[in-house]
Amino acid sequence: MSAPLTPSQLRARVRSGEHTGNTSGYCEGFVQANVAILPKDWAAEFLQFCQLNPKPCPIVGMAAQPGDTNIEGIGPDFDIRTDVPSYRLWKNGELTGEVNDISDIWTEDLVTFLIGCSFSFEEALLADGLEIRNLSEGRNVPMYNTNLACRPAGRFHGNMVVSMRPFKPVDAIRMIQICSRFPSVHGAPVHFGDPAAIGIADINQVDYGDSVTINDGEYPVFTACGVTPQAAIMAAKPPFCITHSPGCMVVTDLPNSRLAIL
Repeated sequence: MSAPLTPSQLRARVRSGEHTGNTSGYCEGFVQANVAILPKDWAAEFLQFCQLNPKPCPIVGMAAQPGDTNIEGIGPDFDIRTDVPSYRLWKNGELTGEVNDISDIWTEDLVTFLIGCSFSFEEALLADGLEIRNLSEGRNVPMYNTNLACRPAGRFHGNMVVSMRPFKPVDAIRMIQICSRFPSVHGAPVHFGDPAAIGIADINQVDYGDSVTINDGEYPVFTACGVTPQAAIMAAKPPFCITHSPGCMVVTDLPNSRLAIL
C-alpha cells in the first residue's frame, strides 16, 4: 500500500490537473477549507457576514492584502489560483461556470477567504469508530439548502446550507459530543431528525454533493456547511466572485488538532 498523500503532495496533484474531484477522506489529520474570493470593495461586508454567522462560516484563513495568492500557515507552496480542485465562477449572483485553474482571470483586487469544513471533523468521528457514510460509499457528502436564516451583513444575507450524515441515535449522540470540540469547523450539528423541520422536502434530493444510503434505524444529522457563503453570494449578487465547487476543498498544512477544544 502506498503512503498517504501529504497536503503538499495533494496540492501538487491538484495544481497539475491530476486531481480534480472532491477531497473528502484525503490527508488525514489536516484542515480542509471552503473558499470564497471577492473583490476588495465587497470583502469587509463578507467578513462581517462570516463573523455574525460563525457556525456555517468559520474563518480559518484570510489573505492579508488584496491580490495575495498565498495565506500564512496554509502551506509554503500554496497558490489559491491553482490549488483548488474545482472552482465556481459567479457573476451578479449567477453561476457562470466551473474551472480547474483561475490564473488567467486573477486580478490584484481579489481577497481570499478560507472557511472551515466539516471534512476536518470526519477524522475524529472515524477514530471513534463511527461510520461516515459518504466515505464508506465513496461519495461526496450530501448538502442541502434550508430555511434556517443567517444574520445579514450589508448586502450579504440568506439561509444556511447543511451537510448530512446518517447515524443510529446512540451514535448521533456521540457524533454531537465529538463535533462540539471543533467550533472552527462548524462544531455541533444544527439539527437531528425530521428534514422537513428545517425546510428539506426530500432527503433523497440533494442540492449539492451526492445522496447516501440511510439505513433502517438511522436518522439524518445535519451540520452547518461552508457552502453557505455561496447562498449568500447568490443573494448579494456581487459583480464577480469565485468559490470552490462543493466538496472540492483547499487541503492545508494546518493540523486538525489545532482546531480542537480539549
